[in-house]
Amino acid sequence: MKKSVFVLLAALVAVPAFAGAKCEKHPQNEWMPKEKLQAQLQQQGYTIKKFKVDGNCYEMYGHTRDGKKAEIYFDTKTGQPVKSEISK
Repeated sequence: MKKSVFVLLAALVAVPAFAGAKCEKHPQNEWMPKEKLQAQLQQQGYTIKKFKVDGNCYEMYGHTRDGKKAEIYFDTKTGQPVKSEISK
């Protein structure tokens, strides 16, 4: 019994680490063109390895100007970051 409770608790704790961002839903005709956001990120020094739509967010995988691994979620209308994970 103790082992199964521990496994359940471990699973519950791990879930938020893999959860994506929660972005506000906007009509697609109001979305910032992904090419525009990608260009802005590259001007800021980001290297983009993968850029996709994830639910109601744009999601970027790549590296920062100083080479740190980055996973960033953006609002599709404003292009503002909603959630980011930058490795050290």
